[in-house]
Amino acid sequence: MSGVLGTPALRARLGALECHFTWELDNTRSNGLYLRDKLEDIGTDQGNPWLGHIYNLRAHIHFQLASQEDTPGSTLEDALRCFGMAAEALRQVRNTVSDEGPWLLVNYGNLAWLHYHMGEHAESLVYVGKVEALLREYPSPIQEQLHQEVLAEKAWTLMNFGPASKSKAVEYFTKAIEVEPDMVEWTTSHALALSISSKDPSPEQKANILKVLRRATERDPDNLYIVAVYLKRLAETGEAIEDQARKLAEKVLRRPQSLYSGIRPLLRLYRRYGSLDEAIDVAKEASDRHPNARHLKDCLARCYMWKVFSDDRDSLLIHSLRERAIVLYTEVVKLYPYTFLKAKISLAKLYAARHNKMESDETFKELLASHSEPPQLQMLYYKYATFLHFQLKDSYRSIEYHMKAAKIQHPSYFRTNSILILQQIKKRTNNREIEDFLAKLEEPITPQPKQ
Repeated sequence: MSGVLGTPALRARLGALECHFTWELDNTRSNGLYLRDKLEDIGTDQGNPWLGHIYNLRAHIHFQLASQEDTPGSTLEDALRCFGMAAEALRQVRNTVSDEGPWLLVNYGNLAWLHYHMGEHAESLVYVGKVEALLREYPSPIQEQLHQEVLAEKAWTLMNFGPASKSKAVEYFTKAIEVEPDMVEWTTSHALALSISSKDPSPEQKANILKVLRRATERDPDNLYIVAVYLKRLAETGEAIEDQARKLAEKVLRRPQSLYSGIRPLLRLYRRYGSLDEAIDVAKEASDRHPNARHLKDCLARCYMWKVFSDDRDSLLIHSLRERAIVLYTEVVKLYPYTFLKAKISLAKLYAARHNKMESDETFKELLASHSEPPQLQMLYYKYATFLHFQLKDSYRSIEYHMKAAKIQHPSYFRTNSILILQQIKKRTNNREIEDFLAKLEEPITPQPKQ
């Protein structure tokens, strides 16, 4: 029986399902580890309308990590458990008379694929049948368009991936909202996706983003994350937002803390349009109130570092903040044992600011030796090239590492900037080696959002 069900016919039916297994997500190990930590920091608050989607994505990540190699904390059993929790969360959020509905389409599709990969083809076929039955009972209101529940979950999922995925998320949310405009969480997430996917908008686009964000805050005033994002966009227009930011900080600090409680965009708002001292105060109070929240330690370390690098003076205060940042980032590295790359880079920068350039150089070399996936290497090459130029005054090796970053065929802020820097050096020095290198790239530079 299993052999028959494992034929290409079953595989074809699985391939037609809309779920995480067919969405061509970035399933690299580094991204999976990053998302696993991110979703853990988001938490599992029962009031989160996206809780089912969170569990679905967590389950998929567990599957991918367990399939690639033995990764502590991720097994196929973890994936199966999280898919089960996703189904239960989706039922509770919808709170309908029926236990089943179109909100389970993605979840059942995921379960069909998971059982298939586990060799349980009969069980896989059961879930394929459940998906097909739901599609017959709840067809999409718009012919040849995915059901709005699928569109919304696909959009939310894509928001957790790269810039191109975030742009697609805007498109899918737009289609879902056209069918069900009363879904508040969809409109809020659509506004967020629109804001974070638009890095260099025109004046007209900026005005539209602001309007969409304002409407989202009016419809979903308890979502402090979207309020913080809105205030940052509002500040970009020149409007004073200091009082609103302080009131928002009070609300954020009273809430349970998770990655989407609003503190991160609030701190970025303070950094850009407010006071770094206030940012430090807010981050410290949040961390003191929630000493076990690792993402808050990262937030506080980041605030200290912002302050350190915003002041050229090597005063006693800056010295103290630098040492506190180093202590915190050292702790953050231990708290994120698989995703400490950015924290380690921050440590390297702080060591250099401490005039311990050898320790900084060694940190970069350790990272370069321990990371092999192209996106990570590209970022490291760019960061190391910058360090070599500004800290070690080694222009030749800096050029070498900018070339290494540019050579990796992965569109990113780091690659774009490395190419631009190389072009500037070539223009200034007529460096033939750089000229030959750039000529071989033979491709236009597409601006990428800063990462």
